[in-house]
Amino acid sequence: MHLYGSLKIPLAIDLFLISSDNDTDILPLYNAGLPTTLHRFFKLYSFIKNNRMGIKVIAFDADDTLWVNEPYFQETEKKFCELLEDFLPHHSVSQELFKTEIANLGLYGYGVKGFILSMIETALRVSNNTLNAVVIEKAIQYGKELLERPIEMLDGVEDVLKALSGKYRLVVATKGDLLDQERKLKKSGIGHYFHHTEIMSDKQEKDYQKLIKHLDIEPSQFLMIGNSIKSDVLPVLAVGGYGVHVPYHTTWAHEQVSHHIEHPNFRQLKQISEILPQLLP
Repeated sequence: MHLYGSLKIPLAIDLFLISSDNDTDILPLYNAGLPTTLHRFFKLYSFIKNNRMGIKVIAFDADDTLWVNEPYFQETEKKFCELLEDFLPHHSVSQELFKTEIANLGLYGYGVKGFILSMIETALRVSNNTLNAVVIEKAIQYGKELLERPIEMLDGVEDVLKALSGKYRLVVATKGDLLDQERKLKKSGIGHYFHHTEIMSDKQEKDYQKLIKHLDIEPSQFLMIGNSIKSDVLPVLAVGGYGVHVPYHTTWAHEQVSHHIEHPNFRQLKQISEILPQLLP
């Protein structure tokens, strides 16, 4: 038996697949009624085969892919809601804050500073501008504390970077405030693994096209790994790259999508270390 990730298949089928130059060669095996596990393997095989045909750059999202981020925002939001509990229930304050954040994205972008300004704006609106200045001061302090949080690396991240370093060009491609993301990358101690850092105002197709052009590669030579289907996968697939989704247990509501993805350039993993068998010989 041969092992690909956690899926074992007979060596004869393995050799047949690896030696095949035409994906249509496996159709008779589909028609033979092979088990679902083998169907899953065919998808994995296709991803590995295509990947080994030329990926040069692997880009990593930062927040909740390399290190913990969203739980800290949620802790801060909870404290903020407590400040306004005399005006609205916690869940209502949270909804108001979310509406403010979304409305302000075009002005402030992503990151802690925009979050602080949105907290202040929400507090003034919810209280009908009757808040004591001390409450505003506390909201600002909560934001500063968020900026000063220590960096907590996610399991397996540095092992993956060590294994891939020197074999691919590694890139950070993340949204957020420039100074904050630079600070987190420096404090993380993993900056030396990366050939380039791209701190993006957004992650739309045009943003990835710009990055790929800057890296002087074709879209088919670019692979993005991240925790957000919306930002790290869908736009990359749309421009012709590869997208790998590594879910995180907590995701900001704005980044959540519900539809199922079927695409030959897409893979979903349980943890980041599962990418190694698909990228290394």
